Amino acid sequence: MPSTDKGFFSWLLLQFQITPGKPAIVTGLRSLLILGVPIGFGIISGNASASAIATMAAWFVGMVNVDGTYRQQFMAMIATTITVTTVFLIASLVSTHLWLGIPATFIVIFIAGLAGLYGNVASSISLVTSIMFVIASAKFATFTDLATLMQHCLLCLAGGTWTTLLSLGIWSFNPQVPAIQTVANCYRSLSKLVDLANELALNPQDIQNWAERFSPAQDTVIQNLTSARSVWTAMWTVKKGANQQGNNLLMLIEDVNQIVNSITAITELLAIAATNQLFSQLQTEIWQVIKQLAIALQMLAKSIAQRKNLLHLGDLDRSVEALQHQWLVLRSQVLVETINPQTDDYNDLIHLRKIMTSLVDLAQQIHTDAEIITDLKQGKQSYITPANISLAPESKPLAIIDTLRNNFTFDSIVFRHALRLAIITTLAELIASVWQLPRGYWITLTALVALKPNFGGTSQTTVQRVIGTILGGLIGIGLIFLIKNSTAIACCLLLLVFMAMSVRPLSYSLFTILLTPAIILLLNLISAGGWQVGVLRIVDGLVGGALALIGSYVLFPRWERQQLPAQLEKTIRANLVYFQQVIAHYLHPEQHGFATLNTLRHQAALENANATAAAQRLFSEPRHVQGEIEPVMTLILYIRSFFTSVTTLAEHLPEFSGEYQFTELQPLTDAMIQILENLADSLAQRQPPQPLPALDSYLEAIHNQIQQLHNARLSEITTSSQILTPILQAVREQTPLSIELERIINEIKVIHCVMGRIIK
Repeated sequence: MPSTDKGFFSWLLLQFQITPGKPAIVTGLRSLLILGVPIGFGIISGNASASAIATMAAWFVGMVNVDGTYRQQFMAMIATTITVTTVFLIASLVSTHLWLGIPATFIVIFIAGLAGLYGNVASSISLVTSIMFVIASAKFATFTDLATLMQHCLLCLAGGTWTTLLSLGIWSFNPQVPAIQTVANCYRSLSKLVDLANELALNPQDIQNWAERFSPAQDTVIQNLTSARSVWTAMWTVKKGANQQGNNLLMLIEDVNQIVNSITAITELLAIAATNQLFSQLQTEIWQVIKQLAIALQMLAKSIAQRKNLLHLGDLDRSVEALQHQWLVLRSQVLVETINPQTDDYNDLIHLRKIMTSLVDLAQQIHTDAEIITDLKQGKQSYITPANISLAPESKPLAIIDTLRNNFTFDSIVFRHALRLAIITTLAELIASVWQLPRGYWITLTALVALKPNFGGTSQTTVQRVIGTILGGLIGIGLIFLIKNSTAIACCLLLLVFMAMSVRPLSYSLFTILLTPAIILLLNLISAGGWQVGVLRIVDGLVGGALALIGSYVLFPRWERQQLPAQLEKTIRANLVYFQQVIAHYLHPEQHGFATLNTLRHQAALENANATAAAQRLFSEPRHVQGEIEPVMTLILYIRSFFTSVTTLAEHLPEFSGEYQFTELQPLTDAMIQILENLADSLAQRQPPQPLPALDSYLEAIHNQIQQLHNARLSEITTSSQILTPILQAVREQTPLSIELERIINEIKVIHCVMGRIIK
């Protein structure tokens, strides 16, 4: 989470930070084709103004953001083409009369704002539809006669249809690309997560700074995993079943879930091992294995995306062998020295063995995925069956009317945003119309795009868009001075569009800087406006950004501080249910399966990510409404630490037979569950939590039992050092459990303490 004491310049640079990755060259080329045909048609026919309608429609349909299958994208494009044409028709009918245009603007934008109730796709469609309405009202919609109106609507429909057909033609070559790319994204983000685990192995002292970077990377993997499951489900559950490639992709998706859990547990084990005296003797070998795991995951991602065999796992295997050898050397040294039962090295050795076996298992998982990817490339059915495959639940059709009715209240964030958006957009339109501002609709467009459901999102988008508009406007002015030929202007326009769409996934600010001169050149191509067009674009951008900020601050604000307790309650309850299920496996290992555990783990991870996002929004709000931030940061940090500890326990379950049980495990976990339930209730009721019950006595009893197990094992080492005895089995099962229980108790204590500061 970002620090709140950063200077303005550092904050400003952060707004223009480029996301790591490669430019979307294919998207840029596709945009060239989308715009090149209608622009070329206008130049050849000598009717650039008319072709601009088709150009705008084609562009907006192509900008609809749908992360899903080609079928879903195709349906979204059809819906966008219809809605864009519809609002163009409405704008044509009302724009000539102010008394019709202003109410129509309010109604159209308000309805578009409510589209956010029905998901991200509907929200994306509503945004481009709103932009088309504003531009059409100001620039293209002039109702002279019915024939002209129908011609313009047909041009709008033709532009959207062209984009849809072009995309459909490209998609037909390989319809499974979306699913393949989402799986590749999962392994790419996994590689970055393992890189961070590698940093922890190399420098375990700086744990707090590391945790602030690890949490967002962990959230990215969870989001990519959710997206991959959604795309796979949409692609294959509508059919009778998946084909061979689909089955292989599903196994790769579910292996991502297992790998991220393993990495989470390994980071927990590394954080504990950093305090052990023996860790330094294995640190280099552990670091080498984790480094090679990150490289292997990156190769897996490339192999999946390119469908080529790019896998070379020899270095990984050699590093694993070196780790196993060094652990055996260390084990021999420790066992020789443990003739005295009072030594602490044996406990550290058990913990290092856990790290070693976890890394070996993870390396074997990489080999399994490599075999699946080879089969994926060759089109074969893999015979490796991953355990606990869990499909994303199918979404039921939304009851549109019920959803709308339930959200038609000021308690709904979407309703507030839709009303705020309609008021500010209508106000901007009224200002431009009454004062007869040249190109005044740019004020409306800036306010429309910049205004977000929360103040933090609005302020960030406004800063990025306004500064991007200023820089882009200056570029546009320079290009107008330098380029006079219409054909050269069109070529420069297409080049800017290509560059803008290519960098769009990497930086919204850079996208705005490149898009602004493209729009200036497009308008200059339609109707000569000179360099003054760029100046007006800058001024209007400043005014529109100011309106967006004022509207977000004044009109029906619902600050994150007011909503945060409800989100924290959901987060604690999700982690509590996950913890209860894991402990149930330890108390009754013979009665529980693992399918439910995977679902509960994923739900807790999503709620952790939601809580982190809520805190980020809190940081971006005005200081006088933020309240005290440090307790919120601490609470979320320790909830995530709690999740990590529980995940480590879950990863230890396959080794747990249950033949030996701590006598105090049941009462201890009952008390912990009661505390977490009370913490969630405290957030719901806005009341301080109850005092903590005595937990240390339970923990002390468990420590005594562990000590007895270790002493018993040390006594039998001289006669049974190479044999898996019941005592050794109990030591291997119960030592990690006791360590994690102690960490969980400490985490609960901190959460309880911080809760009293949040609820006052």
